[in-house]
Amino acid sequence: IVSLVKDGGKITGYELEDGQILDKAGAVELAKQGGIRGVGIATNKGTEYLKSLPDETDGNNLGNLPSHTESEL
Repeated sequence: IVSLVKDGGKITGYELEDGQILDKAGAVELAKQGGIRGVGIATNKGTEYLKSLPDETDGNNLGNLPSHTESEL
């Protein structure tokens, strides 16, 4: 994951290294299949989302990645 896609400050998707944009559900499914490494899957109020795995490196945390709106991509 190289950047986050946000709408109104909320994460709605993820941009992958190859330029592919996935919505949250698609990214979770791909991560479950092993297609996205370095992330875990968490649940909040019944909604699954990706989270960073702790590795003592802050630079690769999802919250530290650049973000864009869908219209900017």
